[in-house]
Amino acid sequence: MAEIKERLFSEFEPTTTQQWIDKITADLKGAPFEKKLVWRTNEGFNVQPFYRLEDLKDLKTVNSLPGEFPYLRGKKKSENNWLIRQEIKVEDPAEANKKALDILNRGIDSLSFHVGRADITEAYLETLLQGIQPECVELNFYGCQKHAVELAKALVAYFKKQGYPLEKLKGSIDFDFINKMMVRGHELQNGVEVAKELIEATAELPQFQVVSVNGVTLTDAGSFIYQELGYVLAWGNEYISKLVEAGVPAETANQKLRFNLGISLNYFMEIAKFRAVRMLWADIMAQYTDNKEACQIHVHATTSTYNLSVFDAHMNLLRTQTQAMSAALGGVDSMTVTPFNVTYEEASDFSERLARNQQLLLKEESHFGSVVDIPGGSYYIETLTVSIAEQAWKLFLAVEEDGGFYAQVKAGKVQAAIAESTKTRHANVAKRKEILVGTNQYPNFTETSNGKRPVATCCNCGGETEIPTLKFDRAASEFEDLRLETEAAEKTPIAFMLTIGNLAMRQARAQFSCNFLATAGYKVIDNLGFKTVEEGVDAALAANADIVVLCSSDDEYAEYAVPAFQYLNGRAMFIVAGAPACMDDLKAAGIENFIHVRCNVLETMKEYNAKLLKK
Repeated sequence: MAEIKERLFSEFEPTTTQQWIDKITADLKGAPFEKKLVWRTNEGFNVQPFYRLEDLKDLKTVNSLPGEFPYLRGKKKSENNWLIRQEIKVEDPAEANKKALDILNRGIDSLSFHVGRADITEAYLETLLQGIQPECVELNFYGCQKHAVELAKALVAYFKKQGYPLEKLKGSIDFDFINKMMVRGHELQNGVEVAKELIEATAELPQFQVVSVNGVTLTDAGSFIYQELGYVLAWGNEYISKLVEAGVPAETANQKLRFNLGISLNYFMEIAKFRAVRMLWADIMAQYTDNKEACQIHVHATTSTYNLSVFDAHMNLLRTQTQAMSAALGGVDSMTVTPFNVTYEEASDFSERLARNQQLLLKEESHFGSVVDIPGGSYYIETLTVSIAEQAWKLFLAVEEDGGFYAQVKAGKVQAAIAESTKTRHANVAKRKEILVGTNQYPNFTETSNGKRPVATCCNCGGETEIPTLKFDRAASEFEDLRLETEAAEKTPIAFMLTIGNLAMRQARAQFSCNFLATAGYKVIDNLGFKTVEEGVDAALAANADIVVLCSSDDEYAEYAVPAFQYLNGRAMFIVAGAPACMDDLKAAGIENFIHVRCNVLETMKEYNAKLLKK
C-alpha cells in the first residue's frame, strides 16, 4: 500500500501558489482579485482567500508546544477543559444559595455572585455558601469596589472557620478601578493601594485572583477585536507596573490578576485573539520575571451583548453558540454564556438553562474539552493569530508611549477611540455591511414585540461625571427603535411587490425588497407576477398597499417604471427595486425612491417612516 501511495503522489507535480492565483484570476473573468476576494478587516490587515504551508514558514509561533512559553497553544498539555460559569444576582442570600446548589447539579463548576455593597459579613457568607464545597467549584464575587477589601477579609475568615484547604480554593473578586472610570465616570483615587491591600488580604488564597482587567466592557461597547486586545494588554501592564512600584512582586501581581475578555461574532478572529493574548501577555511578563511559568495569563471569557437583539431573540442562541465555540477553541480558562433574553428582561430559569447547556454541548458532546489547541497548525488560524497580535501590539506600544492606559482613560482617549469604532460598526450595520440576521437582514416578517422593550443601559450612577464614559448601544438598537416606532403607529404600512418581466430578476428583487422593508416592521406582500403594470397596481390598491415596489430587471425598468408610476398617480409610495442604468431618466419622470444594495437601509427606512407613519 505504501508503495502505491508513493507512486501515485510522484505522478502529480505540486501546484504552486501562483498557479492557484492564476486559476482564480481566470475564473474571475477580469474582475480584480484584490477587490473581489481579499478581505480588509476592521483590525487593519488583509485576509487572503486561501493559505498554504508556505505561509507558516517564517512564523515562530508554530514552533512551541502546548504548555510551553509563550503559551500561544494553551497552558494545558493534555486537555482543553474550561470551567462553566453562571452569574447569580444575590438579593436574598438564602435564595441565591438554593439556586447555586441546584445549578451545581446541572453542570456548573464556576459560580459568580453579584452581591450588594453591604452584603459582606461572615454571617452573610455562611448563608450564601452553605453546602457549597469551594474545593470543587470556583467562586467569583462582584460587588462594590469600595468594599472589596472587606469582602476579601470576610471570605478568608469564612474559609478558615470552615477548615477548607486555602491553597486549593479557586475564584476571584472583581476589583477594577480603571473599568469603573470608563463605565461610571468616576476615579478611585487610591486604586493601587486598594489592589495591594486585596492581594495581601488574600495571600493565603494563592489561586484567587482579586484584580481584574475587564476587556468585555470594551467588546460590549462595540470595540474592534484588535482594540480590545491591545487595550487589555496596556490595562494589565498598568496594574502590574503600579503594583510592582508599590512593592508587590511581579509574579505575585500576575498570579492575582484575571483578564475578563469579551467574545464577538467574528468566529475565526476571536479564536486567534485568545491564542494571541496568551502569547503577548507572556512576552510582557517576561520583562518582569525570568520565571516562565509565572508569565501565564488567567482568562475568563463572556459572550458579548453587543450583537444581541430584541427581535428574533432566539437568533441570540446561534450568536452566543458561535462565540462560545471561539472561546473554547481559543483555550480560555472559564466562560460565561449570556442568556439569550437579557436584552429585554431578566434572565429566566429557561434561558439560563439553555446558556449552561450551550457550553455542556461543546464540552461533553462535541468533546471540545478533550483536545488541546484544536486550531493549532491551521494555516488560516496561525496566520490570523500573528496578524492580530501585530496590530494589537502596535496599539499597546502607542498607549505606552502616550503615558499608559490609566492616563489615556482619564483623558478620555480610550473612550473616544471606542466611540469611533462603534460609530463605524453602527454605520456598517445600517448599510448591511455587517449582518445581523433577523435584524437588518432576513427579519421575521410577522414578528411583533409583544410588549418587549430593550433594557436600558446605564453608563454612570447619575449626575456629573469626572471622566468621559463608554456608551453601550447594541448593534441592533437603532433597527429595534425603528420597528417599535412602526408598531406604535396608527397603521402598519403595507408594501406590495409588483413583480413583472424577467422571472429570475423579479423574484430576486422581490425577496430583496421584502427583507429591506420588513427591517422596519412593515407588512410585505409578495406576488408571483403580473402581465401588465396596470394589473399589478390595481391589485396593490385592492390590498390597501401604502407602498408599491416595482420588481423587474434593469433593462425592463425603462419599459415598466414610468407607466406604473403614472398609473399609480400618487395613490401610494412608488419604489423601484434596484439601481438601473436608466435611473436618471426615471428620476426626471418624477420617480424618487430606489432601494438597492448600496442603500443605507436604516436611513432609508427612517425616511419612509417619517412619510408614512401616523402617530
